Amino acid sequence: MSLVKSTKLEEANKVELEVSVDKETFKAATLKVYKKQVKNINVPGFRKGKAPKHIIEKMYGKEVFYDDAMQDCYPDALTEAAVEADVKIVTVDNLECTEVSEEGFTFKATVIVVPEITVEGYKGLEVEKKSTEVTDEMVEEELQTVRERNGRMVTVEDRAAENGDVVVIDFDGSVDGVPFDGGKAENYNLKLGDGNFIPGFEEAVVGHNVDEEFVIDVTFPEDYHAEELKGKAAQFAIKLHEIKTKELPEVDDDFVKDVSEKDTVEEYKAELKDKVAERLQTEADKDFDNQLSEKLVELVTDEVPEAMFDNEVRDMMNEFDMRLRSQGMDIKTYCQYTGMDMGALEAMYKPQAETRVKLRLALEAIARQEKIEVSDEDIEKEYEKMAEAYKSEVAEIKKYVPAEGLAEDIKVERAMNIVKDSAKVK
Repeated sequence: MSLVKSTKLEEANKVELEVSVDKETFKAATLKVYKKQVKNINVPGFRKGKAPKHIIEKMYGKEVFYDDAMQDCYPDALTEAAVEADVKIVTVDNLECTEVSEEGFTFKATVIVVPEITVEGYKGLEVEKKSTEVTDEMVEEELQTVRERNGRMVTVEDRAAENGDVVVIDFDGSVDGVPFDGGKAENYNLKLGDGNFIPGFEEAVVGHNVDEEFVIDVTFPEDYHAEELKGKAAQFAIKLHEIKTKELPEVDDDFVKDVSEKDTVEEYKAELKDKVAERLQTEADKDFDNQLSEKLVELVTDEVPEAMFDNEVRDMMNEFDMRLRSQGMDIKTYCQYTGMDMGALEAMYKPQAETRVKLRLALEAIARQEKIEVSDEDIEKEYEKMAEAYKSEVAEIKKYVPAEGLAEDIKVERAMNIVKDSAKVK
């Protein structure tokens, strides 16, 4: 296979490749197609699947296997042609065979390619760094979270229900005196103040006591999921069986020993302070990276092929589908549960896909402009790090991660480090 000619078209990011596939490659492809199809071909005088190739070609014409053989050759031929032409193909816009015979074939492919952009002003980007100072209030909030986590539910008998309580109720709902699906339950545990029920429902339960029976009036919101109930006024007959509240433990040395390996409240607060500091630092670093990424994306002014965004959306949806499958679901089932269709899901991912693509293009451009090089030793070290992270062997990682792609990732990472190191922090 060889590249005959590469022509850059007037339309942005489009190139026409004229490619020739040699006789030996085409002959091997036709033989491969013959072996695959012969079992379905009937030829008089031969058992099914046993007719020689030249007999089938004599019967149906020597071109009988050409179309499928060309289809088999296209991917490798385009890959080699792209390397020769020094372009990265995003997608094939048009493909046509211009000449074919036993000697091989020639085809023209109009392809959309990754643009080689330039980025200016990537050094000295101004960003704001989030504060990582730990206040006493933050430590107290962290301590309160631990108390909440270790609290226990106790029954309340000496007061009415309040926000934050869990009430055990029976309810029976109706619209215009007619019960509706899902409007009735017994011994239902409802957390007051969480806003999980129809607006006004939880507020109307507040103030009532155990063993009370009462009726509340509510109105279903206009955007309620059940069409027949949207905007309708409803009544619920309620019986309140039990009120429960969370009792929090006292913060003392005994509590500290129960929830940590520390012995005193002071020691535990010091540990929580370190924990909060670590979290704030992580959040600040992530925010710093996000700000730089946003600014780099803004520096991409060249036209980017829409197909690159579409490909990224597809990859992101495949990643999402794999995550769902690991949890016993798939993307189609997810759409059914959420009421979304695939088009809506794609639209949701599109902005993030555009950001990812532009950021990668910007960093690849910086790597070129900075003439960043990656040695074989660098790649080998990265393989070793990956093997350690995934608790696998280097040889196994190499089966799935090509060296060329890994080298590009290293370049992109180093380009980002250049941007970070030169950033002006407020």
